[in-house]
Amino acid sequence: MEFSLFDALTLIGSLGFFIYGMKIMSEGIQKVAGARMRQILRVMTSNRIYGVLTGFLLTSLVQSSSATTVMVVSFVNAGLLSLVESIGVIMGANIGTTITGWIISILGLKVKLADMALPIIAFGFPLLFASTNRLKSWGEVIIGFALLFMGLEALKSAVPDIKSNPQMLEFLSSYTDLGIFSTLIFIGIGTLLTVVVQSSSATMAITILMANEGWVPFDIAAAMILGENIGTTITANLAALVANSYAKRAARAHFIFNIFGVIWMLLTFPWFLKAIDVYMVGADYTSPFQDALSIPIGLSIFHTTFNIINVTLLIGFVNFISRVVTKMVPIQSDEREFSLEYISGGLVSTPEVSLSEVAKEISKFGKITARMSGFVRELINNKKSKNKTKVLKKIKKYEEITDKVQYEIATYLSKLPSAKLSLESSLRLRGMLAIINDLERIGDLFYQMSLSIEQKNESESWFTSDQVKDLLKMLVKLDEAFEIMNANLIPGSKEISLKLAIDKEKEINRLRDKLRKKHLKYLEKGEYDVLSSLVYADLFSLMERTGDHIINVSEGITGELAKDEEDVLD
Repeated sequence: MEFSLFDALTLIGSLGFFIYGMKIMSEGIQKVAGARMRQILRVMTSNRIYGVLTGFLLTSLVQSSSATTVMVVSFVNAGLLSLVESIGVIMGANIGTTITGWIISILGLKVKLADMALPIIAFGFPLLFASTNRLKSWGEVIIGFALLFMGLEALKSAVPDIKSNPQMLEFLSSYTDLGIFSTLIFIGIGTLLTVVVQSSSATMAITILMANEGWVPFDIAAAMILGENIGTTITANLAALVANSYAKRAARAHFIFNIFGVIWMLLTFPWFLKAIDVYMVGADYTSPFQDALSIPIGLSIFHTTFNIINVTLLIGFVNFISRVVTKMVPIQSDEREFSLEYISGGLVSTPEVSLSEVAKEISKFGKITARMSGFVRELINNKKSKNKTKVLKKIKKYEEITDKVQYEIATYLSKLPSAKLSLESSLRLRGMLAIINDLERIGDLFYQMSLSIEQKNESESWFTSDQVKDLLKMLVKLDEAFEIMNANLIPGSKEISLKLAIDKEKEINRLRDKLRKKHLKYLEKGEYDVLSSLVYADLFSLMERTGDHIINVSEGITGELAKDEEDVLD
């Protein structure tokens, strides 16, 4: 019997079945954990040992080191985890992913869980219609668990019988007796397979099934597992492609950690496998070198022991790895511009001095939000601009930056000991919290404008020339308001132009009212496209709301100063 195209498609479909079940279960567990998982990552990473344990526990639950590492990369990108903290979590994730091998070796191959899969689905299916999201997520976990083992059973059935297909064994055998070159070849195959499948757990399942069916010997299967350890780092590096340099560093740290482990394992490979063989024979198992049925357990022991030893060897070098990847991935100029530079060194001993440093950061924050006006102007001016997509991405990036800056400044301010603050400083701190909230909302509003313009771009119609001119007039007013606001935000500024700020805000409101009346007049005449009118009205309303937040910033500053003066007079 030959292995036909239909058989190959059945094998690929079975693999897809297995991966889909794992994906459903993994996503369900992440939904169940939700914010709690994020809280665990933030709280349990202050110590590198805790970080390793956190990574192990999360990956054991989620059953995907890729999910954990991608999550870690996103947390580093958002500034919620430092590089050193992320390395510890990634190390633990490598140990946690070995649990999959044990599940497949002990349950998947020896216990017929697939026979119970449909009853399990019958139990989980009603939960999908529950009123609470948590119960729905538990339904996904249960169904995903059942689908995973149904997929594994389908995968076992789809793997061709070697006795009926000796040519496959002959093909593989021609590459299994080349010594160290065989090891390197199958490390490469394991890496490539993991990159293609995008799941080291799925590749582990394939490797165990191949070995269990007698396709490859124990040492070759172990070499493929080493390759899977390299291939799994690709997922995190792909996730980091669109992230900042800090996230790229975390992904590179994952790669260095796994590559180092593969290198030292290659140097001790024959003796390491021999030690596992001796242990299994002594524990009343048959030798994995002689009995294919013992290979799955042998591979699970190899995978777990290898990763535990690798973590033990490198856990003391976390800071060194951090320095290496820092040199590998330098901070880009724009990221350096958007990173906090005045309060990143931690709290200073005098709270009042800390507030002065925060004031500098807020002043810089104001300039960042003001730049977004120019991006929106570019989108309105040029419907067919080749840089349209680039500008939209830039606005989204700036919006994410405003979120991050607000979070970091607010976190810093929350650490200031309120008992040591004077009344003046306490009022100043409250004003700062209000100001950064307004600046973050300005970023959100500009992002909403870009989404409205993007929606407009997808239609054939565009704004009329009058509409474009009117929107640009509104942006000019906003730029003038920003100029006043940023002048007021300069630390130590003696003259706070509250009157100028209020007058400019009134001008923005009057222009908004004028545009609204003009818009309704033209709309009644039927001279506007319906979609154009909706987007146009949405834009000038968003611009007027932006002006409200700009004046809020100036009023926050002057309000503090007025209160200070009253206290001095008293």
